[in-house]
Amino acid sequence: MTDFLDRFKHSVAPVLAFDTDIHAERAEGIWVYDTEGTRYADFACGTAVTNLGHNHPAVVSAAQDQLAKLTHAGCVFRYDSIVDVAEKLAEITPDGIEMFGFANSGAEAVEAAVKLAKYTTKRQGVIVFRGAFHGRTMGSVSYTTSNAKYRNGYHPILSSVWVAPFPHPYRWGMSEEAATDLALDELARMFKHEVTPQNIAAFLVEPVQGEGGYYPAPQRFLQALRDLADEHGIMLIFDEVQTGFGRTASWFAADHYGIAPDIIALGKGIANGMPLSAYGASRDILSGWPVGSHGTTYGGNPVACAAASAVIDTMGGLLDHAKALSEHAFERLAKLQAAHPTIGDVRGLGLMIGIELVKDHGSREPDAEAMRFLSEYGRKHELIIISCGPDGNIIRFIPPLITTMDELDRVLDVIDAGLTAYET
Repeated sequence: MTDFLDRFKHSVAPVLAFDTDIHAERAEGIWVYDTEGTRYADFACGTAVTNLGHNHPAVVSAAQDQLAKLTHAGCVFRYDSIVDVAEKLAEITPDGIEMFGFANSGAEAVEAAVKLAKYTTKRQGVIVFRGAFHGRTMGSVSYTTSNAKYRNGYHPILSSVWVAPFPHPYRWGMSEEAATDLALDELARMFKHEVTPQNIAAFLVEPVQGEGGYYPAPQRFLQALRDLADEHGIMLIFDEVQTGFGRTASWFAADHYGIAPDIIALGKGIANGMPLSAYGASRDILSGWPVGSHGTTYGGNPVACAAASAVIDTMGGLLDHAKALSEHAFERLAKLQAAHPTIGDVRGLGLMIGIELVKDHGSREPDAEAMRFLSEYGRKHELIIISCGPDGNIIRFIPPLITTMDELDRVLDVIDAGLTAYET
């Protein structure tokens, strides 16, 4: 292990932050195995990617079949798998999303979505929301405010980006209604004092903030954005890179709200580990983006598209199971919150759950040390969990959708025991 880590650190750029030093050799289902044969329940899901678990047989088979036929086309040739997945996406995405373009990563999908909004509205302004994570390219980092460190050393960032509050009821110490009122009041003040709506191409929003702390948007907040967008000719972009493909126990977080975006950005779980992302909109919107206004070399790779089709074919049958897992997880987590002063808040949608760790219920002071302790405790007990939030104190609880109820209980038992050990 030491020799491997030495080789790794000598040859791989240190800029990437890894959550563990585990030397993974293989994986299957919820389990990742290291080179010594130790297994770990991966409740990080490759950072919310392997929603179907690792090496799902249907996805592997589809990728292998395509690999034997055509591995790359690069916008030179047209091929079946890209059409197949686009047609399937049109069946499961929110109303009005009819056509799709493809890229490699979530950040690229976000970049394309914003470019589309700017080009078709002939406006340049973008309003984003504090606590959001939209990627770390030079464009997308301008929209990312989950942590100021992501911008360190990269100023000046893109101009004409305005940051409005996103309701964080627990962190602000207020009710959801009061937090929504505050956020919408501040947005109205922005329109009055900083930029008029006629300059704004898009609202870019995560229906559930991810990296920023797993905060679901209040219904009234998202509806207000939809209404403002309609009133002022602004595009509403939903960044569903992390919330999509069953993560919230529905196809997309938008399904929980009954609110349709003008443009959607997709990624992470779309191909269960193969590099793929997508952006979608209506035919009317996309017809306003002329040929050659955007491009990609690897986006929509034939093998990744075949894998994504298999994900869609497989995922639908798991959504009811994911709902049952979610209900059970929230029931047990409510009991853990009552039993452990370190759990300040439990929130989320479906199987995208944030468990906020604090010094005590009264102070709400973030406890990053508790998160570090619990991560290490988990690794010693065959469990991988990772954090989110600007203070690194929130458990990003994201089980694979194939997790059994017994496996879910086992993991929650480890968290319970870990918190007990920390608190004593």
